[in-house]
Amino acid sequence: MKLKTMRAVDYWIGVPLCFLCTQIVRLLGRPKGPEKPQRVLFMELSEMGSAVIAHPAIAKAKSALGAEIFFLIFERNAESARLLDTVPEANIVTIRDTGLFPLAIDSLRFLRWARKAKIDTVLDLELFSRYSALLTGLSGARRRVGFYRFHAEGLYRGEMMTHRVSYNGHIHIAKDFVCMVNALLAAKPEVPYSKTHVSDEEIRVPIRHVPESEKEELRGLVRQVYPEYRPERHRIVLINPNSSEMLPQRRWPKENFVALASMVVREYEDALVLITGSKSEREEALRMQDSIGHARVRSFAGMHKLQGLIPLYNISAVLVTNDSGPGHFSAIAPIRSIVLFGPETPRLYGSLGNTEAITAELSCSPCVTAANQKNSACDDPVCMRMITPERVMESVRGVLNSRASV
Repeated sequence: MKLKTMRAVDYWIGVPLCFLCTQIVRLLGRPKGPEKPQRVLFMELSEMGSAVIAHPAIAKAKSALGAEIFFLIFERNAESARLLDTVPEANIVTIRDTGLFPLAIDSLRFLRWARKAKIDTVLDLELFSRYSALLTGLSGARRRVGFYRFHAEGLYRGEMMTHRVSYNGHIHIAKDFVCMVNALLAAKPEVPYSKTHVSDEEIRVPIRHVPESEKEELRGLVRQVYPEYRPERHRIVLINPNSSEMLPQRRWPKENFVALASMVVREYEDALVLITGSKSEREEALRMQDSIGHARVRSFAGMHKLQGLIPLYNISAVLVTNDSGPGHFSAIAPIRSIVLFGPETPRLYGSLGNTEAITAELSCSPCVTAANQKNSACDDPVCMRMITPERVMESVRGVLNSRASV
């Protein structure tokens, strides 16, 4: 389903449904269930990178609550929930968003499953989505945690949360997620939740161990696009020129990626530049490869599944990416990532790993917030164009000059 359609449905259908379901939830009263959370569902549907960002909150729920953890996500993003093995495969629940009919059918199936699975606690990690609020309110869970607008205008989504957390747009979103878990740990009811301090140490993510066999498998795929590749002789530089269709303003101009790749192979004779992406982005990556016309710049788009990203990051030296999923996935690998920000800010959405964020810091940035449902009116992302290839090359140079082959 297209993003524009999803937003329209969320507003025109979501608002009246939230009002109606609020009355139903009030009429039914608080559902029965255990006094303490035992079966906890995290709901993060639309953002692939958020599966990594949510890890600190999930880990705290497991350790502090001793609860069994479940995770609900859109089917197209489900692979991202498997990258860290935080949630058992059997506990990952998916919903299709390929159209209104599949969405409605799977939503009803989820509500039936939530009761059958005896989910007693739901944490809605979505930023003021009415759809997720409806799923949370109707889940039958005794405890329902989510962001609440309080005195802020707009973004009405009913009164279905038992633990209303104040969204803080001045701290990293990973800390906001941890605050949701803290709300469940509060000794007494609070307005708003959660009156706690979340330190930077609480939002660290672990580096995932990658067996040598998986690394060698990726090296074999690299040789398919560049037969001369030798790990002891070449250092891999990854560039990711893509980003989600949800916010095309996040994309650094393609000609800048072309210029950057050309600089890298011209300055470093041992550098191999791989253009990453999905299968659907393969043709575009090949066109970029052809436009550069250098033997050590190759398209790697569509060469592996999402699970192959982490081994790829383990055999590579540096990643340059738009503000998108790969920047967050790289946090669970030792690779140095350079993430380019414009409409959003690294203060809220920066990678939790070994990363450097580059942003022009214009007065209009960030223009995408929870208050506008990440729906920017900008039709000319100057903030991305102002980040020059020369500036990014400085950061790439700093990485390559400090390390040998991987």
